[in-house]
Amino acid sequence: MFLDLFFPNRCLACEEIISANTILCDICEEKLSFSHFKFDSENPLAQKAKLLFPIEQAYALFIFKEENLAQNLLHRLKYGDQEFIGKHFAHWIFDKIKITEIDEIVSVPLHPKKLKRRGYNQLTLFGNELSKLYKIPINHQLLKRNFHNKAQAQKDKQHRTETESLFSVIENPENKHILLIDDVYTTGNTLASIAWEILKHPNTKVSILVVAMD
Repeated sequence: MFLDLFFPNRCLACEEIISANTILCDICEEKLSFSHFKFDSENPLAQKAKLLFPIEQAYALFIFKEENLAQNLLHRLKYGDQEFIGKHFAHWIFDKIKITEIDEIVSVPLHPKKLKRRGYNQLTLFGNELSKLYKIPINHQLLKRNFHNKAQAQKDKQHRTETESLFSVIENPENKHILLIDDVYTTGNTLASIAWEILKHPNTKVSILVVAMD
């Protein structure tokens, strides 16, 4: 109560005072570029991903656009030490789609050097909250990133394709349907690299869920 009085929660966009446990006022939330996709195999994200690797279902919460509010929130989550935003993304997703027939949720790992520098993986709290809401186990040990590479957004188009052997599967996902989660789907090469490693194992399936689709 004391903190609410002297340090009220404020909208991350317009700084209006808002209720606790929210990050945007109602007016600013309406400005978000929600995709309105279903979690299925026919939406635009699924169609793009199918060109690179076999998937069962796909979903993006936002349509990514430069300089918009969704982009700002993602930047705060990833680089602004505001990991709590991922928890709110998970709740927005839970309010919009049903996820069934998934055995494990798996997030794209950071290389240990990048994890140490940033201090957190922006997908960890997000993934943990999805796991809690949907009652689906999350596995933080399935994947290992083998190389410390530049962020996809900082690469030119030629180098964005250099993702072969970037990841290793260090636990056996045999007979499992894996939901891969990431922050932004750009070229799709990172998720494709992971998916093909998982699909080497017998009777595996892959679906994807991202915060935003470019």
